[in-house]
Amino acid sequence: MDFEESISQVAAKVRDLKGGVETEEATKNAFILPFIGQVLGYDVFNPNEVIPEFTADVGLKKGEKVDYALVRDGKVQILIECKKVSCPLSLENASQLYRYFAVTDARIAVLTNGQVWNFYMDIDEPNRMDSKPFLVLDLLDADPTVFPALQKLTKPDFDLDSIASSAEELKYVGPLKRAIGEEFKDPSPDFVKLLAGHVYEGAFYASVMEKFQPLVAKALKQFLSDQVNDRLKTALGADDVKAGVTSTALDDAAGAASVDEDDGEDDGEDGGDGARDGVVTTEEELDAYHIIKAIACSNVDPSRITLRDAKAYCAIFLDDNNRKPIARLYFNTKQKYLGLFGEDKQCERVPIETLDGIYAYADRIRQEVDRVI
Repeated sequence: MDFEESISQVAAKVRDLKGGVETEEATKNAFILPFIGQVLGYDVFNPNEVIPEFTADVGLKKGEKVDYALVRDGKVQILIECKKVSCPLSLENASQLYRYFAVTDARIAVLTNGQVWNFYMDIDEPNRMDSKPFLVLDLLDADPTVFPALQKLTKPDFDLDSIASSAEELKYVGPLKRAIGEEFKDPSPDFVKLLAGHVYEGAFYASVMEKFQPLVAKALKQFLSDQVNDRLKTALGADDVKAGVTSTALDDAAGAASVDEDDGEDDGEDGGDGARDGVVTTEEELDAYHIIKAIACSNVDPSRITLRDAKAYCAIFLDDNNRKPIARLYFNTKQKYLGLFGEDKQCERVPIETLDGIYAYADRIRQEVDRVI
């Protein structure tokens, strides 16, 4: 299992089980220990690697415990303080981490509720844990750009010097991206004034602000639309729609039984030369394919997204390999359905009224792309 796949698996567990987890201990067992084991690569059953209820006397504080200490090369490298999954994370939850950080060899401290993982260092002042994390990972809204830094914190690839050299940049780039996102959604007065200053030279009265607020919001939306259109042009440029069943697909069919057995329908395969009697790929199916391709191109080279039509549905794969399904299009009836896959490779049909309804499932499409890459 590769690194990103291990993150996806733990994220899927959080997404599926979060609603039924009500205590801190349940959070540890369901989400935190799997993350320590599968993502960070530590043996959770080896007390020489993962020390639960780690104790270090701190001044007058005796017998205080932090939930886990991760040990590498005989030294405590990472301290982890846990909260239940429904508990928002705040500095008030990190008091033990502050104290333990100063009296152990650990340079990395983690505050987590199983879904959100806040990683801290001592960037601002040596041997004193920063008040803001340098890396934030929300498993239900993961930013893939932090994965390389996170991988440096795993047991096999632990590289404290490299993390320390990039931690300050990591600490501020993430919040800056989120701030930019907020400005794009709802421009603040300061941001409106900043941008308007490039095109308006007069005094910036309240009436001018009122005039420019919607103009800036419109300009930002058009800018984003232009960026998306550029990506779409790239995505739609490849000639990769597969008509019928290729010989490669026939070779793959035996290994893909778990993907196809949920329908029990005639998919147009005749088991021999790949002929497709009466199968026509409609313009609507091609348009839907292009939408899915555009959604997926944020996670994978769009040239790898392919379509193969059959009688019962259009199948969309990665690398034209039906062991790597991304979605299906059931457009042969009055009610259109989009077929979506989960970890069990079973296809769930969800009704859509128009092709724009596909966008509502963009996150699930990208998650499936990440699973099959």
